[in-house]
Amino acid sequence: MTQWSSRSWREKPIQQQPDYASIESLQAVERQLKTFPPLVFAEEIRDLRKQLAEVSAGRGFLLQGGDCAESFQDFNAPKIRDTFKVILQMAVVLTFAGSCPVTKVARMAGQYAKPRSSNEETLGGVSLPSYRGDIINAPEFEASARVPDPERMIKAYHHSAATLNLLRAFAQGGLADLHKVHKWNMSFVAANPLKDQYTKIAEQIESALKFMEVLGINASTNSAIHETQLFTSHEALLLPYEEALTRTDTLTGMPYNCSAHMVWIGERTRQLDHAHVEFMRGINNPIGVKIGPTTAPDDLIQLLDALNPDNVAGRMTLITRMGADNLAGKLPELVRRVKAEGRHVVWSSDPMHGNTVKADNGLKTRSFDAIHQELRHFFAIHQAEGTYPGGVHLEMTGEDVTECTGGAYQISEADLSSRYRTQCDPRLNADQVLELAFLVADSLKEARNGKG
Repeated sequence: MTQWSSRSWREKPIQQQPDYASIESLQAVERQLKTFPPLVFAEEIRDLRKQLAEVSAGRGFLLQGGDCAESFQDFNAPKIRDTFKVILQMAVVLTFAGSCPVTKVARMAGQYAKPRSSNEETLGGVSLPSYRGDIINAPEFEASARVPDPERMIKAYHHSAATLNLLRAFAQGGLADLHKVHKWNMSFVAANPLKDQYTKIAEQIESALKFMEVLGINASTNSAIHETQLFTSHEALLLPYEEALTRTDTLTGMPYNCSAHMVWIGERTRQLDHAHVEFMRGINNPIGVKIGPTTAPDDLIQLLDALNPDNVAGRMTLITRMGADNLAGKLPELVRRVKAEGRHVVWSSDPMHGNTVKADNGLKTRSFDAIHQELRHFFAIHQAEGTYPGGVHLEMTGEDVTECTGGAYQISEADLSSRYRTQCDPRLNADQVLELAFLVADSLKEARNGKG
């Protein structure tokens, strides 16, 4: 390996980057970002890595979720609050089912860049550059909106800082109180058409909370009852932004990407000799890699060699995104190879991206049943291989949207247009994602029992 610096990625081929009209404007923005305070701190990042090391050893579970792509236009406190709430609601169900700590990592406070399958988008015979996320250009189908603007990085930074500020206030200010979260879950169960399936676990959680109260374990005696820890993450796609927010920790002298606690490399940018792998190999954050159905075992081991040569536990999360119909045929050989090599990784399932289809009305959607099927296969494969299914990675929102079909409320393709609000990919709504948590609970409990 050549010597690493936060700029060494610039000497490598790169994918999925905007073509800025003015290099001088881009460089001016980069210089400005380098003077801004870090969004997160090295000690927080190290704490996340310790928790993920526990997950990789089978002593915890990773819950990662949030928007497909955050939006400047939809930036507001209720939206942030609602997504925060639903992550907590899922975490309570999974914590109880798995009898283990759940590490909560939000796709928030920085998920503003999106890879695209095509450089251009065509509508009504007109072709324009693709929308690549609000940190790069705007979603409106207009020529002026699609021009990449480096000043958007400054706006993304300030939106991320404000989001983080609110998330920290929610996490420490009482909104995370277990009793409140459980009441929200009870309301979800009571209203759900399939409530008979979920009532038992909800009542068991309620009994556990009452038992703790009897023992004197409550919000006034134990901060864990009313506070929580939430980490942030995003795909580290726009490398000028990521480089500008990379800092050298004063305690350790090591470089950390302080744009988020955890960052990941996407399926389209994980080429071994390209810029994204080069940048990520040098930062000390926990990092993820999206693993699709074309991934070969040798390629995966080479990626682990490049990104985690010392095999440090908590450093690597492998996020599988293969599709419900492909996972059973593709994942086992990867799991076997990583296990045989003795690599410390967190295996996490992204059941969203491999199950995207187009509805008859042209809208992108995902089937709840396909998402659930991929998760069932994920847990079953790890059980068969004697490895640990350590996490889930979901595109989701706390809003009442209609973007994914199915679920207890039976959203149909005809319903999609009523509340279809995503600017990129379809997300599970609050009811669907909570339903998924209750359905996954049994699989997690079985996986945890298998750990002995």
